[in-house]
Amino acid sequence: MVSTKLQETFTPMEIEKVSLQFKGSETLSFGCAAVLASETEMAFKQVKCGIQTIKRKGKPVQLNVTLSGHAKTGTIRKIFGLSNEGLKPGVYSYDGDSSSGDFVLTADVIDDFDEVTKIIAFPKCTSETGLQFTVDKTADEFQAVEYSFTAMFTDINGKLRAYVEAFTDEVDKGTLETWHTAFTPELVSATELP
Repeated sequence: MVSTKLQETFTPMEIEKVSLQFKGSETLSFGCAAVLASETEMAFKQVKCGIQTIKRKGKPVQLNVTLSGHAKTGTIRKIFGLSNEGLKPGVYSYDGDSSSGDFVLTADVIDDFDEVTKIIAFPKCTSETGLQFTVDKTADEFQAVEYSFTAMFTDINGKLRAYVEAFTDEVDKGTLETWHTAFTPELVSATELP
């Protein structure tokens, strides 16, 4: 049963079930995610009187998303567009044509205090960096790798949206079952999309 009670507080403590859904391929689990952060990039219009700003209005342009952790090999290859096309089995390359393409990024954010889970999605992401790695033979602990993505706006229910969220007890079972495997704008839209 879907709850109608509003969740008044939420303390994000853990991140789980981070997945990437690339168009035309299976959903990939990220691996061990340690930190997920997003920051909105804004564009401003303003009116000045001399050097004084008297009016200013901002609009979100995109979300910059950072995910750090220890990603699975297949996920890393897909993010950076490594391919084995024209190569022997098991051999992958990164070249001038390598591109990850757009993907959906989903995750569960857990509040252990109130035992509440929030499901989140960035419906249209792309990688902001190319292939990167560091090998440090002297390290005692392997540091989490940071990945940078841009969450672009996509049409959901007649409005451009770059991020959506819901508490698991406030959405129907069908939405929960497909959130991490087949997320689409139609999944969260209140009306049928064209």
